[in-house]
Amino acid sequence: MPKIKRKSYVRRDYISPIKIILASSSPYRKALLERLQLEFSTESPNIDEESLEGESIKNYVVRLAEAKAKHVATKHAKSIVIGSDQALECDGKILGKPGSHEIAKQQLMAMSNMTLLFYTGLCVFDSSTDKSEKDVIIYRVSFRKLGEEEIEDYLHKEQPYNCAGSFMSERLGVSLMSKMQGEDPTALIGLPLIRLCEMLRNLGVKLP
Repeated sequence: MPKIKRKSYVRRDYISPIKIILASSSPYRKALLERLQLEFSTESPNIDEESLEGESIKNYVVRLAEAKAKHVATKHAKSIVIGSDQALECDGKILGKPGSHEIAKQQLMAMSNMTLLFYTGLCVFDSSTDKSEKDVIIYRVSFRKLGEEEIEDYLHKEQPYNCAGSFMSERLGVSLMSKMQGEDPTALIGLPLIRLCEMLRNLGVKLP
């Protein structure tokens, strides 16, 4: 009996899994992304984070988010790379991560009894197509009138020196506030998950 040759075929609707990378060394952003139950890796982008002369805070955070994503993407073909950056503006100055106790103290003293806007830049870049999604998510925070002793006590307990604005809203930093207003509370922590989910879907990533 002659052998019947079976035709091999490739499913045209099959898309191979794409690697997802978070361009950040932040444990807070990593913890947020883990909520989406996606497989991903993290990589520090190591870029210059200085603002440009005359640059608006909105342009600043989205520029850095895109720069982080694209810098990491240069080393990873066929990947989806997520970049994010956050800052706030106080008295006309862009405030980012303090990096030290003294600068953190200065930031919180300046923010006392004020309502400020936090800007979170978000960029998702597909290195296989060079397509990207970008946005800036704004969150409003009102601070109580803070005394120097209270600020010192908070900083010694929390040590939020790698957080924009020198506080962590998801932890003890919430005690410094009188009000928070915004569409997505995860934006204040550093990675706006609601907008991120939309961006990922637009680039073909399957989510629940």
